[in-house]
Amino acid sequence: MRKSLLPVLILIIASCNFETKKISSEEVLEQESRSLNWKEVDEYPAFEECKNQTELAAAKNCFENKIARTIYSFLASQQPVVTESINDTLFIYLEITKEGKPQIDSVKIDTTVTNQLPDIEKWLHQSIDSLPKIYPASKRGIPVSTVFKMPVVVKAE
Repeated sequence: MRKSLLPVLILIIASCNFETKKISSEEVLEQESRSLNWKEVDEYPAFEECKNQTELAAAKNCFENKIARTIYSFLASQQPVVTESINDTLFIYLEITKEGKPQIDSVKIDTTVTNQLPDIEKWLHQSIDSLPKIYPASKRGIPVSTVFKMPVVVKAE
């Protein structure tokens, strides 16, 4: 019985029709694009001083701290004069293009701040323009644009 089953089994396996499908590179790219999380990057944008950070969270902190220091330093150098004390937080939506160029998408500022500091938005743009060279973020080794929501605390007395 065993000897008679072996040829039948071989015949069944040999008669199976294995079909292969050729997939184009466009289809592979499309499938890969759907599976990637495009809201996360492999490498954050970086300044020269942050390039040696290998951990993603540390690289992000280094980058954001450098931007915050630059903004606060620039605002302090303007020596604004106010008639009422200010203690408010504004938000900058900062885009770093895939070429590494920083640009402000928008700024959310309370009217109390703009009443006391009418040039605040201009100063923010100037501070961002004064940033040193930025290496753009990357996803799979390809430079990509990123947008950051950055809080800026404005205190003046």
